[in-house]
Amino acid sequence: MPTPGMHTENEEIALYLQAQIAAIRAAAYGLTEAQARQTPCRSALSIGGLVTHATYVMNGRLRRDAEGSRTTELTPEGFARFTGSFALSDDDTLQAALGRFDTAAEAFLASARSADPDSTSIEPPAPWDGVLQDTPTTERFYLLHHIEELARHAGHADIIREQIDGADGASLTAAVEGRPANDFLQPWSPPG
Repeated sequence: MPTPGMHTENEEIALYLQAQIAAIRAAAYGLTEAQARQTPCRSALSIGGLVTHATYVMNGRLRRDAEGSRTTELTPEGFARFTGSFALSDDDTLQAALGRFDTAAEAFLASARSADPDSTSIEPPAPWDGVLQDTPTTERFYLLHHIEELARHAGHADIIREQIDGADGASLTAAVEGRPANDFLQPWSPPG
């Protein structure tokens, strides 16, 4: 969780984005390949799939930056890429997916830090929300949308990880960061 301080708007947005990215990554900490693919809840979501989808989301922003505009993927192929982004493919590994995730996260956060929140942007159609055409908006809307998107999936990752082995986000984060145990928190360690 970001700590309070005197930050610019972009720094604060980037801190919240970074916190959600770190939470998704922490959910994968210490998992085996089989565990990364488990879908212990009623949905088809897995930790590996959430890592892959978050990478898809971050790369979407980077593609937009490179192309100069948001692209709409309302084609059958585009929708297949979107739905396919929620799964770790059979020929992929968690480690490889995390490598792509880390690379995307670094560039994504640099993009967010350098964005002008007041600049204009286009939000593409979202037919699942009843929005059927491009909508002019500000970059601020787009950045805040990313916080919402990544926070939603960080929450999914927390629930899935708790179902796999009982690990919670705070103990996983403490383990990832190498923080010592205290009266309030015991860093996660593998069972055994």
